[in-house]
Amino acid sequence: MPEKKTIAKAKEAKKQGKAPSTQAGAFVKEEIDHVREGKHGAKSTKQAIAIGLSKARRAGVDLKPPKKGTVSEKTRKSAASSSKKGKTAEPISKTRSTARTKALKKEPTTTTSTKALSKQTKEAAQKRTPKERSDAAKKAVATKGAKGRSESAKKAAKTRVASKVSNTKAQTTKKSTQSKTSKKVTIK
Repeated sequence: MPEKKTIAKAKEAKKQGKAPSTQAGAFVKEEIDHVREGKHGAKSTKQAIAIGLSKARRAGVDLKPPKKGTVSEKTRKSAASSSKKGKTAEPISKTRSTARTKALKKEPTTTTSTKALSKQTKEAAQKRTPKERSDAAKKAVATKGAKGRSESAKKAAKTRVASKVSNTKAQTTKKSTQSKTSKKVTIK
């Protein structure tokens, strides 16, 4: 069952006119947090994302099932089933819910580490063509608006400055450590 704050975030995103995938992002984030906290595990990063998307569909987010040929038929049916359940008010089976949690508790929690998520993101991006990636970036810029672009640019500038400062500090520390080790004199 999703947390109230997650549902509120998704509703707020819907009110702002954001895409269903953006609304579902709140549920995916919640799922990743659950795995990191140790509430349960996930076999892979993809599984954690899939659980989050399923929760979103069941909560009523209008997230379409994947297109034919992009995923297995089993996955498509599962997504369609979740969407259908989100539109009806059926009670949740306590037995099944407990069984799911019990099975997930046996899975590792390292699958949602920063490194694992980064790897998953890079792999997903590599599967797309440069044109698809470029189109997605252009679409994101178009939906941001002037104010959003300005804020993003300011944030990027701050990040660049911060990373330059930290890189300079690291290089200075490295140089001073090297100079200290090279000045050692051996006595015969």
